[in-house]
Amino acid sequence: ISKLKLLKDRFRAHTAEATVVLRENGKTREKTLTMGTLNPQVKAVEYAVRGPIVTKAGDIERGLQQGQKHPFTEVIKANIGDSHAMGQKPITFLRQVVALCSFPELLDSSSFPEDAKQRARRILQGCGGQSLGSYSASQGVDCIRQDVAVYIEQRDKGVPADWDNIYLTTGASDGISILKMLVSGQGRSRSGVMIPIPQYPLYSAAISEMEAVQINYYLDEDNCWALDINELHRAYQAAKEHCHPRVICIINPGNPTGQVQSKKCIEEVLHFAYEENLFVMSDEVYQDNVYSPDCQFHSFKKVLYEMGPEYFNTVELASFHSTSKGYSGECGFRGGYMEVLNLDLEVKAQLVKLLSIRLCPPVSGQAAMDVIVNPPLPHEPSYLQFHKEKSAVLGALAEKAQMTEQILNTVPGIKCNPVQGAMYAFPRIFIPPRAVEAAMSLGMSPDMMYCLRLLEETGICLVPGSGFGQREGTYHFRMTILPTTEKLKVLLEKLRDFHIKFLKEYAPLEEPKRSEDDTQEALKQFR
Repeated sequence: ISKLKLLKDRFRAHTAEATVVLRENGKTREKTLTMGTLNPQVKAVEYAVRGPIVTKAGDIERGLQQGQKHPFTEVIKANIGDSHAMGQKPITFLRQVVALCSFPELLDSSSFPEDAKQRARRILQGCGGQSLGSYSASQGVDCIRQDVAVYIEQRDKGVPADWDNIYLTTGASDGISILKMLVSGQGRSRSGVMIPIPQYPLYSAAISEMEAVQINYYLDEDNCWALDINELHRAYQAAKEHCHPRVICIINPGNPTGQVQSKKCIEEVLHFAYEENLFVMSDEVYQDNVYSPDCQFHSFKKVLYEMGPEYFNTVELASFHSTSKGYSGECGFRGGYMEVLNLDLEVKAQLVKLLSIRLCPPVSGQAAMDVIVNPPLPHEPSYLQFHKEKSAVLGALAEKAQMTEQILNTVPGIKCNPVQGAMYAFPRIFIPPRAVEAAMSLGMSPDMMYCLRLLEETGICLVPGSGFGQREGTYHFRMTILPTTEKLKVLLEKLRDFHIKFLKEYAPLEEPKRSEDDTQEALKQFR
């Protein structure tokens, strides 16, 4: 921790020094862009998932490679939902289609199945010059948008989808930029955006960058992070005093909290949005990641349709999906889409204009997205292998979700809700008052100090809960369940030992209520 503070101090000193450069003639010239002239909205942006702990983890990792000594031999990064970086293998069919699109000469090869070739030919026919290297329309390749619409209709059991409402994006993150169209006004008329707490930091970062007003509504940790309609009303009424609430964002399944919202909960949210005239943004990138047998993914669009025409034809809804999560984990392709319902026709033209500024999403990512929405069918040659690979990935994630919850709950001072879906656990950790005081004296949040100590002593890289938001006086961390099963067991055992040691250091008189035997018993179930 002291080394991290030293690095920060050096960075500040270097920055101050660099604001003035010496000319050859001895005169000084100030830099145009300094921390003093930097756009204040950029300074306000924070993104904990790639914050200072991750930077520190990278430094340690490089040090290990150069022979530096630490009390561990590797850094285990459980800070970000990057499946392939954690060892997950690509889905063969997806890579085959993208390879064929990237190098069409392979279409003559007998090494590739015919169903992959058919999809590649169709995608290439939709590209300018039949090349993945050409720009597409700003909304994306037409045939891929059509495939997305068919996928949505099938997913939602016949709810109609118009491909003209589909916009392909650079990952789901790119779709969040639709917020730009919703931010306006000054003072009390400034647009407010309701986001869940805990939340994915992309939302708070976008709100800061756009100078909108962040409106926090708290998820119910004691009820498995469920969304409470009374909390929505509380947050909305309080925000009306200082801004104009215009948007509500929902993440389902939840990131970082791992909950899957019930159909009843979604109905209440949509009714609330209808009554208060709010634009709904539904982040559904984890729709394939549902592990609890008692839970089911319900799309906001399907629920809206089932509420009747009065709702379905009026509530403005943008929903998002991505290649990065689910069973494919293809983060690097940056493929995604958003479907936007009930947009005013003139505003729709403005959206297309806004999208045209970035020309188009990566066309290779669009091709990857097409495979997600148009996978092999049971009668096609690639189906059996595709189904086997998909089932293996989701089955392993379901097992690791259960293992993470059970083992964390054997550790004294840690309480973890069921990981019903997504890719993360967000356990609550007890941090003794003495540790809280020590963190405050260092000028950092208690869970930041906890996670830094964990990294320095065990090599485990997690993200402190303060980076996602949490109720005052509570502390958490987010960890992915993506490491291999064996590595995840090592992570959880190291975490248990660290936490018990941490409690003994800062609360030596408090006896642990659970033992190492409980953890070992939980681990046996997954051997």
